[in-house]
This record gives sequence, C-alpha cells and structure tokens, in this order.
Amino acid sequence: MNGNRNPVTGGVEEAVATAFREEWGQVVATLIRVTGDWDLAEECAQDAFAQALDRWRRDGIPRRPGAWLTTTARHRALDVLRREAVGAEKLREVAVLARDEGPCDPDHEEDGGVTDDRLRLIFTCCHPALPIEARVALTLRTLAGLTTSEIARSFLVPEATMAQRLVRAKRKIRNAGIPYRVPPAHLLPERTTGVLGVVYLLFNEGYAATSGADLMRTGLCAEAIRLARVLALLMPDEPEVLGLLALLLLHDARRATRVDAAGELVTLEDQDRTAWDRAAIDEGAALLETALRRGRPGPYQIQAAIAACHTTAATAAETDWADIAGLYGELARLVPSAVVRLNRAVAVGMAEGPAAGLALVAELEGTGELDGYHLLAATRADLLRRTGRAAEAAEAYGRALELVENAAERRFLEKRLAECRPA
Repeated sequence: MNGNRNPVTGGVEEAVATAFREEWGQVVATLIRVTGDWDLAEECAQDAFAQALDRWRRDGIPRRPGAWLTTTARHRALDVLRREAVGAEKLREVAVLARDEGPCDPDHEEDGGVTDDRLRLIFTCCHPALPIEARVALTLRTLAGLTTSEIARSFLVPEATMAQRLVRAKRKIRNAGIPYRVPPAHLLPERTTGVLGVVYLLFNEGYAATSGADLMRTGLCAEAIRLARVLALLMPDEPEVLGLLALLLLHDARRATRVDAAGELVTLEDQDRTAWDRAAIDEGAALLETALRRGRPGPYQIQAAIAACHTTAATAAETDWADIAGLYGELARLVPSAVVRLNRAVAVGMAEGPAAGLALVAELEGTGELDGYHLLAATRADLLRRTGRAAEAAEAYGRALELVENAAERRFLEKRLAECRPA
C-alpha cells in the first residue's frame, strides 16, 4: 500500500461526499486560476470526484483528498486542452498547466499572506460589472458547489432563470477580461457588498441546507467563517465586515445543539444553552462592539445584534423579544426583504402574542412575495399552534411539508403536524 494512502478503504462514498463539501471550492478555484476557463474547471472537477469513487475503492482513500482531487482535475484539464490546442492561446494554457504540476497545497497563499484562490474567486465573481444577484449566485455555484436548483431556491426564483443568470455572468467575465485577483485597496469598497453577501449565503447554506438528509453542512460554515476572517484582515476598518464575522460566530456557537444525537432538529427555545460555544460567543460579541463603535451601523451589524440577544439570554424565557422585534424593524428599513419581514413577524409574535404575529404573516401572504417558501407556512403554523388553533395549524403544517426539501426539517414538521391532530 502506498505510504500516502489511508489503508482503510471502506466508507469511500462518505469520504467522497465529505471531500466534495470541503474541497470543491478549492479545486475549482485553482483550476480557474490556471486555465481561465470556468466551465472547463467545473467539468474537470466533477470528473475528478467521479474518478475518486472508483480509484479510492481500489487504492484506498488518500491522506490528502484535496490535493489528490486537484491534481487529478488538473491532469484532466491538461488532456482536454491538449486535444483542443489549435491556436496560440490554447497552447499557452497547456503550457501553464504543464508547468504547474507541483504538489497542490489547499492552504497556498499569495499577495502578502492575506488571500488564496478561493478569495480571488469571490472577488472575481463580485466584480461591479456583474449584477449583484449574478455575483452571489456565481460564487455559490463555483465556490460552494451548490446546484443551480439549490441556488434558485435561495433566491426564490425559477431554476431556468437562475441558469440563465449563471451563463450570462460567466460570459461577461470572459468577454470583459475581468482579472482573477483581489483588487487593490482603493477598489475594495465597490466589491464589499457582493463579497459579504456571498460569504453570508455560503454560511446560510451550511447552517440550514436547502436540501439533503442533514440539517447542516458544517464544512460550508467553516469555510464561510474562514473567508470572513480573511476579509477582516483585509479590511479591518470596515464595520460591516466585522459585523458579518460576529454574526457568523454567534450563530455557529449554537451549532452543536441544533440537532440531537439522532440528527433531529432542536428548536432554539429547547437547545441546551450550557453546551453553546462560549468562546465563539465572546469573540462575536467583542467584534460586534468594535464594529458598532465605528458609528456606521449596517445590516450585518444589526443581524449580529439580534443573534447576540439570543446568545446572551440565560434562558429562552429571558430572551428580549421586544428588542429583537425592534432590531428587525430597523433591518427591514435597510433591507426591504420579505424574509426579513417574516422574521420580524416571528419576533412580534413572541413579544406581543401570536395574534400580532399572525396579522403580519397575513400581510406577507397577501403580497405573494414568499409563495413557495416553506418557512412562511411553517411560521403561520407555529403561531396558530401557540394560539391553540390546532386544526388550522395542522393545515398550515401540511402546506409547509409540501414545500420543504430538507429531510431533518421535514421530520420536525411531521412531528409538529402529528401533535396538532386529534389522538
């Protein structure tokens, strides 16, 4: 057996799935850097993961799966370019790939030690020449490996619409010659909104996966926090960068208590607060305080303040829901999003009673902005359950079940539905 191989060959499917969650972004980002071809990078990365299923069963799981996958994908890209090398530009690409055959280090850093291929990828995707929705969607596709349908659900748009956005964004980057690099300091502010949005959505997909068996994809959460830390080093005086990092840490502090030993979802009010990560909470609170002292509050700082209200309450009963409702009202002023208004409805329902929350939910239902969003129906169901209107709550839970795609959330909703039905 090769000394670089793990002698355990079982669990290959699980190892490949883990590698996909943890390494996809690095593999694709590296290939984009050396080939400049986004579609080729994704195609060769997919091929490398497919080869891994067969080769790892035969040879064993490599000790550095990311390096194996990147090398395999690079070789595949080199083969493709050699076959297509009919012009000077293609020949130059082949030369670059052939020259770059050394060991691949996923932690390779350049530009003064504050960036890597993944960060370059984010800044390239977030070029101001691209629409903001395309910037975020393209990075989620290339960096996180989300499918087009998963990204479409995150944006609440049809899959075909999202597919067109991705195609147009890649074409724009190619035709406009957008450079693959972190821009100089004086150009950072114009990219900040898009970059922070990408990191935020990357974390959200890891914290509450849109589909799949598990509620969380912890590798995506870790990657989002890592990137947020790099951004904080890159832009230490930008309060929204500090606010985002604070927000992610305060949420991630509760990660271990969000599911029980059986993988079942545990609601915030039932989580074991003694098991929360106090170091992460303290770091997040300190970052938030530093950001707020800058005197330029923004959406991520407000969301971090909301998260701090939850993590600093000793018990669920001591949560200051009135303060949270007020913060959501301020957030809705800055970010006029239907999802933000839905979260405010939950907070108002907890602060003023379920009837007040239901009135706000009814307003949202009337706009049609969240049609097809399972959490709208689930929120209505929970507020109805709290008022004792079991039959109506059961109907709303049924609607939520028609829309939900995550297995852990589905099981939770089924449990609530059963509680609302007569014995």
